[in-house]
Order: sequence, then C-alpha cells, then structure tokens
Amino acid sequence: MTSITQPLRDEHKELYPHIESLRTAGDVVSEELTPTAYASVDEAYNFLTHHLIPHALAEDKALYPVVQKVMGAVKATATMSRDHVEVGRLTEELGSLRIQTAPGTINPDQVRSLRRVLYGLFTLVKVHFAKEEEIYLPLLDANLSVDEAKAMFEAMEAAAHEA
Repeated sequence: MTSITQPLRDEHKELYPHIESLRTAGDVVSEELTPTAYASVDEAYNFLTHHLIPHALAEDKALYPVVQKVMGAVKATATMSRDHVEVGRLTEELGSLRIQTAPGTINPDQVRSLRRVLYGLFTLVKVHFAKEEEIYLPLLDANLSVDEAKAMFEAMEAAAHEA
C-alpha cells in the first residue's frame, strides 16, 4: 500500500542523485580546475537554481502550512524553512564563486570556498530531506485525508511552477 505522501517521496527519490552530485562536484574541485570539474560545479548550480530552490519554495508555500496545521503549531516548520534560506544563501555564494572561476588554475582559497559550499549544500539538503521523510511525511500520512493530500500536492505543483 502506498502512502498518501508517496508523490513527495517519489520526487525526493528523483532529486537524490542530483544531491549526491553536489558532493561529487566538491570532490573534483582542485587547483587544476579541469573543464569536467567546472562542468560539475555548473551542473550543481543549475540543479539548485532550477530544481531544488523551486521545490523548497513550494514546500514553504504549500507543504509546511499543512504540517503546521496537523501539528497545531504555527512555528512547527520554522527550522525547516530556515534550512531553505541557507540553501538559497549558499546557492548564491556558489553562483558568485562560479563567476569568479573558470577552467584552469584557481587559487587555494577558491578551492576551499567551492568545496565548503558544495559539501555544505550536500549535507544540509541530505539532512533536510531525511527530516521531512522521517518526521513530517509519516505525520501527514497519519493525519491527512486523500483529498487533503491531493489539494496539498496541487498547491505545491502550482507554487513550484510559480517559482
């Protein structure tokens, strides 16, 4: 039997390989920034800006209000929304670092900064998804009707397209 939150679990499954690519992009960054390594950084940035951040905005707008209602606490998801803010900040930082670097030789400070941001994003997003799947989704499975879940997912889809 599938849970009513299965669509979000499935979306997370689709995003996991891209989340893993944040770590692997950090692994390939070195003082000799090869075109392949630069492409990995570029791919990570594009994933964040075009997929993950719209996903996060949809959660803030449509998923978290439902979780707050089910939990009976307006601030129940505040820490999760703060994770989204930090993902946005780190993505902006990655975008700036990306502009400052190009394939070829980069200085040690740039190497450290790129790795710090990529590894930070990887860890933050991985833990964030785990918290949602282990805490929020079972709570929603136990407390939402099929119609309420359907309305929530439709609202998330609309919010993601808006973003």
